Amino acid sequence: MAPPQPKAAAKAPATPAGGVKKAKVGKPRNYDLGSGVVRFSKTKMFHKKAKYKFIGKKNPKASKPKKPTVVVKQIGGEKNGGTRTVLLRRRKSFYPTQDKIRTRPHHKTFSKHVRRTRPNLTPGTVCILLAGRHAGKRVVLVGVLPSGLLLVTGPFAFNSCPLRRIPQRYVIGTTTKLDLGDFKLPAHLDDAYFKKNKKSTKRSVKRKQGEDIFAAKKEKYVPSEQRKTDQKTVDDAVVKAIGKRADKKLMRGYLKAAFGLRSSQFAHRLRF
Repeated sequence: MAPPQPKAAAKAPATPAGGVKKAKVGKPRNYDLGSGVVRFSKTKMFHKKAKYKFIGKKNPKASKPKKPTVVVKQIGGEKNGGTRTVLLRRRKSFYPTQDKIRTRPHHKTFSKHVRRTRPNLTPGTVCILLAGRHAGKRVVLVGVLPSGLLLVTGPFAFNSCPLRRIPQRYVIGTTTKLDLGDFKLPAHLDDAYFKKNKKSTKRSVKRKQGEDIFAAKKEKYVPSEQRKTDQKTVDDAVVKAIGKRADKKLMRGYLKAAFGLRSSQFAHRLRF
């Protein structure tokens, strides 16, 4: 197939009276190759024009004086006659083989991150726990802490689940919700409230007291009186909200029963 021929050049205009005008010879630099394809793209044409863009400009750019980097000094003496070129700024005498690793305070920046929770996780939502010693239990969400962790409770009298913090990725939020009314979480129930005091006795102290330094003694956790009071305060509000429902008997049984999948049941097909 023969290559497409370029378009014929436009006809020269009629010769004006009193003078002879020469016809343009040749073809334009850019022309159509067929099917809307041109020889040069717009980018190519721009670069070709840019070569001649600033020729003959009326206001040329003023040249800035260059700062000297060296200075020529006269050297005297019988054997040191002549001049010497000296750098105004000395070059570095040491160049490291690799860049230094800059340490960034990542712990501080993590504490300033904005915490976002799923829109269906609001106070009063009945959730299903997916991890931990209480996995499979249905609990009630009572608040979201500043760290982004969810604060949930059983209530304790229903399924023995106390006030606990849990990440939202280990929770399934159901469509069942309790109306907690004007209940507000106590201000002192924050992340510092739930941190355990992990203080272990040093071996040197055990040796002085005559105890076995290799004996691993695990202290059994005993909730404080403050913890028991706070648990009762929160659970009372949840139980009161359950008592106001028309299906309160069914709701109590729902919270007491553990979640599980039977044969031919798939989690991604269920509606919670």
